[in-house]
Amino acid sequence: MASVTLRNICKSYDETQVTRNVNLDIDDGEFVVFVGPSGCGKSTLLRMIAGLEDITSGDLYIGNDKVNNLPPKEREVGMVFQSYALYPHMNVAENMAFGLKLAKTDKAEIDRRVNDAAKLLQLNNLLERKPKDLSGGQRQRVAIGRTIVREPTVFLFDEPLSNLDASLRVQMRIEISRLHKRLDATMVYVTHDQLEASTFADKIAVMYGGQIVQFGTPTELFEQPNHTFVGYFIGSPGMNLIEVQRCPRGVCFGSTVVPLSVQHVELLQRLQSNNLKIGIRPEFIQASDMPADDTFEAEVLDVEDLGTYKVMTVKLDFETLKVRLTEDQHFAVGGQVQLSFPEKWLKLYVDEFLVEEKDQ
Repeated sequence: MASVTLRNICKSYDETQVTRNVNLDIDDGEFVVFVGPSGCGKSTLLRMIAGLEDITSGDLYIGNDKVNNLPPKEREVGMVFQSYALYPHMNVAENMAFGLKLAKTDKAEIDRRVNDAAKLLQLNNLLERKPKDLSGGQRQRVAIGRTIVREPTVFLFDEPLSNLDASLRVQMRIEISRLHKRLDATMVYVTHDQLEASTFADKIAVMYGGQIVQFGTPTELFEQPNHTFVGYFIGSPGMNLIEVQRCPRGVCFGSTVVPLSVQHVELLQRLQSNNLKIGIRPEFIQASDMPADDTFEAEVLDVEDLGTYKVMTVKLDFETLKVRLTEDQHFAVGGQVQLSFPEKWLKLYVDEFLVEEKDQ
């Protein structure tokens, strides 16, 4: 396997800039997921690693080798696409072996690799079937097997599960995660689904506007989002973000004053910008029936029961917030609820970026 290093990678089509100064270090054997909305540049970045798109500027390394000008077949990477791209007239074994036959690999070696991959992907009993006789999940496993037999140093996945139904996606997530552990391979995976990203990533690169706005573990992105977009995009529901103003004891919106510690108040006074937001995840807002000194009364607009948990929508002053409830918490739509915001989970954003005491 091999590491992947990106240094100031830019991609432009005429006057349109798709990626801007992307820097990233993917360690040998690491599973990294590129996640972000449509058009953010994640698939283009993956295709540049594969050699399917030219790099406008910057340097790309696989292992210690600079590969900017190497054609795809010389990069020792394997790519699994969104479409299965299987040959309908070939059976499973022939589809998996096709690339090796083009490379004039010895037949005994082809058979060994195909059988090993089939065993790994539980395709042993399907080798003689044609693609039309397979389910969507089986076809995707064949596409992955076709990549495995090439024994690449880096595996690249471009939204491989987007054509599958919900239950098959869950199954394939488990299988891809298991495959990574079995192969101990370097894998780079593109998806717009943040839940999918969090399922099996060692680290996630959140992309927005052609740039990586944060790179870290799923836990780091959830608990310490360094940009408002990361807070909103990661999590279900995403982070509540509220525009606020400075107040003597903290921050306020409308008539609601959220008191902060002396350290946070002093930090606010030193900041120059007035573009201030606080963020708090729905999981960390505490809801109760009983008012207290640190609670705020809000109106319950909606409660969505999702089985193991509920999502409550409330109106506090002029802000609409999401609150995640446990299964045994009950609040009536149209009624009142008392909310509290533990300061340890409050995030302060200035010009959309997270600000902490250590930053000042």
